[in-house]
Amino acid sequence: VQLQASGGGLVQPGGSLRLSCALSGFTLDNYAIGWFRQGPGKDREFVGAVNWSGTFTKYADSVKGRFTISRDGAENVVYLQMNSLQFDDTAVYYCSAGSGLSNDYETVGGYDYWGLGTQVTVSS
Repeated sequence: VQLQASGGGLVQPGGSLRLSCALSGFTLDNYAIGWFRQGPGKDREFVGAVNWSGTFTKYADSVKGRFTISRDGAENVVYLQMNSLQFDDTAVYYCSAGSGLSNDYETVGGYDYWGLGTQVTVSS
């Protein structure tokens, strides 16, 4: 079971990035996928999640209305579209998978698998 996050980079404030989380060794049908981030000197924090069926999404208040999670079941990929990026969005972004997760998406401990992160830097 592996998750690989990609798509990070350097972007100016107000810009956009799309992160991808490619899954291998398992399918989206059985797992909720969460996105978390960890900024410099900060704890890992919840960004958003999509449930196992793709019918429900949840976002942190700090990104609501700016970030959108989508998934491609055929390609086994989950995306995090990030718009109107702000300095505070600078962080390493991680995707994670939780089997049977149906609530409490915000808790790091609820996820079974984690990928390596991808760096997002918002700077002018």
